[in-house]
Amino acid sequence: MSNYSVEAIALNKVFGRRLIFNNINFNFNNSGIFGISGPNGSGKSTLIKIISGLTSPSSGRIIHNYNEKSIIPEKLHNYIGFVSPYLMLYDEFSAWENLNYFSKIRNVPFDKDKINYLLDSFLLLNRKDDLVKTYSSGMKQRLKFIFALMHSPHLLLLDEPTSNLDAEGKEKVYSILKKESGTSIIIIASNEESDLEICSSLIQLEKYKNPYNSVPAAGEITK
Repeated sequence: MSNYSVEAIALNKVFGRRLIFNNINFNFNNSGIFGISGPNGSGKSTLIKIISGLTSPSSGRIIHNYNEKSIIPEKLHNYIGFVSPYLMLYDEFSAWENLNYFSKIRNVPFDKDKINYLLDSFLLLNRKDDLVKTYSSGMKQRLKFIFALMHSPHLLLLDEPTSNLDAEGKEKVYSILKKESGTSIIIIASNEESDLEICSSLIQLEKYKNPYNSVPAAGEITK
């Protein structure tokens, strides 16, 4: 059970004259792993950005609550972790320096013991002092997970989370996500079959392309 909830009410997003999705409703109020599926260009990243507060819906709204109290947008970053292809790292810093720097920007404690634990969990501990520019794309992706988890978020938002990961890296990520899902809400946006297999329910964006649609609440669409 999570004391965090995220609810979507009649979300609609339009770019120009193009409808991205319409009438998305869900209420995730229990810990677990939930998915957003759809082909490339279907709006998965757009929906994740709306949930995170990085962009706004054309209509409808997202409500974040913690202990039954609404979270104001300015404080939302304290509660969520984010992994995406467009999250940038500083190549001229080491992994350790990147993590320390971003903890200061986000005004969260830099817990050295936890950071070392996460580095070890994601197989990066022996490379923590190396410059990020020497990392492979898979190592950089694993480092992004440490950024997302270092402050123990209540909501973890993952956009194409296993891109650039080999089979070993994917299994490591899935193992950690399953553990985190015991206390946190995790939302994965992906068209990767192995990513969606660990989700208990899916928001299938192809069902939300009709401007007049009326479909079940997305949180109720199970696999």
